[in-house]
Amino acid sequence: MIAIPIPWNRSKWTRMSFASTLYLHPILELLLANIPTEWRAEVRLGLQEALVNAAKHGNKLDPNKTIIVQFLITDREYSWIITDEGTGFVPECSCHHSLQEHIPPEEAENGRGLCILHEVFDRVHWNREGTQLTVAKSVKKNHRKQSLVN
Repeated sequence: MIAIPIPWNRSKWTRMSFASTLYLHPILELLLANIPTEWRAEVRLGLQEALVNAAKHGNKLDPNKTIIVQFLITDREYSWIITDEGTGFVPECSCHHSLQEHIPPEEAENGRGLCILHEVFDRVHWNREGTQLTVAKSVKKNHRKQSLVN
């Protein structure tokens, strides 16, 4: 079940919550509803990675645990805060420095998601407990990174 107030407002945080799942298509569609077309593919990829990490690694796919997503659109940026009920972790990714050097090989089962987050979003931050991720994409073109998805 997904809980979200519709319609959501610009310049005001909107909150949605759902049980841990990897079936993310309807959730992503809601989160991408007001995203500019030129960003949609890369933001979908970034949010999917963040939500999969919250469900799989944070909540251990326990359907009794909830993922909460808060999102906000302002004139300056698009922001998302993703919170899980897991025990947390300390991100040990230095992808934000050099993606090509730190991205795991294709045969690796884990690790690419953190690098993708740093490539897609202009700001990536975890809380001290490692249970809440904040990502943001700047509206200013000079702050945007080159698209990961072409």
